[in-house]
Amino acid sequence: MMRPSGDFWEYLRAATPARIALGRAGNGLPTSRLLEFELAHARARDAVSADLDSAALLAELAAFQPVLVHSAAPDRAIFLQRPDLGRRLAEDSLRRLAPGPYGATIIIADGLSASAIQAQAVPLCKTLLQANFSFAPPVVALQARVALGDEIAARQRAALAIILIGERPGLSACDSMGAYITFDPKPGVTRDANRNCVSNIRDQGLSLKEASRRILAIMELARMIGKSGTCLKEDDALARLPPSQTA
Repeated sequence: MMRPSGDFWEYLRAATPARIALGRAGNGLPTSRLLEFELAHARARDAVSADLDSAALLAELAAFQPVLVHSAAPDRAIFLQRPDLGRRLAEDSLRRLAPGPYGATIIIADGLSASAIQAQAVPLCKTLLQANFSFAPPVVALQARVALGDEIAARQRAALAIILIGERPGLSACDSMGAYITFDPKPGVTRDANRNCVSNIRDQGLSLKEASRRILAIMELARMIGKSGTCLKEDDALARLPPSQTA
């Protein structure tokens, strides 16, 4: 393999957002690289602690009659300290969810990056709502973990739960959204192995168009086989798409 002209490490850095070949200044990092690291760390911390502007999301989804719910975590600080509370609905939120039955429900959850949800969740949600499913009114969930979708779907009597949630920020991405698809979710019973995940949805990662294609393919196959998670392979779901929808 021919070595590219110019600085070899610059060539590698251009191919990945990973922090490689940062250089050195004596026994430490160059000042510019250290400042880049500290900025990325600050952005990740801000993303975790930020609150979701739920009023803006509800306004954008007004045509679909969205519902606002809260987890049992009363505020952001407790949510970060008590993951278990983020997996359970607050008592008053249970009464806001009307039972179906429905074919699917979409939950928009702040998770660990409200900024990711604020920027990307609504357009993806609107695209998914055009699919051939009987959808429950979309739900906006605050102080929410992935498993909160199980209780919401069970309350709405929805066969499929799709939760769009802010992913844990890293030092190269603080605005990444994930989508978890679960067939027949059961609170306290469903495990991570029962879910399919489409991850890294963001401008520099998986586009909204590609994410919706993958999510809808998984939803269709889950409805067909009555299962999700390790029983459903994403490649199998994508292989069933018509030629016009393949990558």
